[in-house]
Amino acid sequence: MTTRNKYSKEFKLDAISLVLEQGYSRSEAARSLGINANMLGRWIKESEADDALAFRGNGKLTPDQEEIRKLKAQVKRLEMEKQILKEATVFFAKETK
Repeated sequence: MTTRNKYSKEFKLDAISLVLEQGYSRSEAARSLGINANMLGRWIKESEADDALAFRGNGKLTPDQEEIRKLKAQVKRLEMEKQILKEATVFFAKETK
């Protein structure tokens, strides 16, 4: 008999943000997190539902928690952009020599 895995609300929200905010496909995000793609799809549908009862029993994020989550996602995106710019600078520096 196998036991069901329980995932925290934060884990689910981070998984959802990979797909909705960072542009990963559902299958890529699910594979990298070690979960089933169908489960991730269900989490996304629950989070987008009009009744806002996603992730039963865990309630909604407070405005502060929501802001923190958005800011963390923005920091990740900006760090990726910074890394891309660094790599582009190196590339173009080699091209001009």
